[in-house]
Amino acid sequence: MNEVARPPVSAPSAPDPAGDPARESPLPATLRRNAPLVPTDSSASRALAAVIAILTFLAALCAGAAEIVATSASQWQGTVAQEVTVQVRPGPGRDIDADVARAEDLARKTAGIASARTFSKAESEHLLEPWLGSGLDLSDLPVPRLITLTLAPDPAPDLAALRTSLTEALPGVASLDDHALWLQRLSTMARTFVGIGVAIVTLVLVATGLAVVFATRGAMAGNREVVEVLHFVGADDDYIARAFQSRFFRLGLRGGAIGAGAALAAFALAGLFARLWRQGAAGEEIEALFGTFQIGWRGYLIVASIGVIASVVTGIVSRVTVRRFLG
Repeated sequence: MNEVARPPVSAPSAPDPAGDPARESPLPATLRRNAPLVPTDSSASRALAAVIAILTFLAALCAGAAEIVATSASQWQGTVAQEVTVQVRPGPGRDIDADVARAEDLARKTAGIASARTFSKAESEHLLEPWLGSGLDLSDLPVPRLITLTLAPDPAPDLAALRTSLTEALPGVASLDDHALWLQRLSTMARTFVGIGVAIVTLVLVATGLAVVFATRGAMAGNREVVEVLHFVGADDDYIARAFQSRFFRLGLRGGAIGAGAALAAFALAGLFARLWRQGAAGEEIEALFGTFQIGWRGYLIVASIGVIASVVTGIVSRVTVRRFLG
């Protein structure tokens, strides 16, 4: 019987590295390296963190500036509300000094008036220099005389009775100004500035959310194969959304911390320069308008809160974007 021909048996060869099953795996390279879905050390992630830091810095500056204006306005209101002014105008055939003395005497006798200070003629003329200039002879002009009254906290002053007494004793000559109109305008200005600051902070946070939306969609598009494999092995949309939310929340927290820290440093430097400029006339005017650029504990809390809010917005927006993308 003829033997069946057998194929020649070759000697076993060394395993080919190129034929390693691990190298022929159909899974994406990112999964084989156990890398996260959204790498935080990529150039896109660093750029997003920088954008969040810049936007947080701008929002914190606006919030801190609004806090400074609100605090300064509150201090101005408290200072102005403690004083009222009596104006005595010169009249034909009247003795202005006697009228001023009479008005001061009525003011001192009114309950709730702690002290009274009468401006001399030279001091009253000096108050007009910012509008009329210096070096003018105002002796022939009917410059009114002023009496500044400091109000006592207790008992409450009866300004209506004082106004009536001045009108009866010096009709058409003396008038009382309680600065109510000026205080109302100051309060309106402060509320307007704070409202503008809140609106700017809101717009900056919206811009942060939009930046995160585009970054999340770009990350989803770049990791489409990974997402498909995760779906294939049984991962649901909630798991993938949590992964993206965790990564973007960390990016937002890093950017928010950098932006808020930079804003706090900027306010600290502004306060330092304000103290250095305080010795000059310009520094005194700046301090009178804006204080010492100290935002206080409430300002520090607001700035820190903006950094936290930026990171929370980043995480929530990324999660919502991923869910909509997967849906």
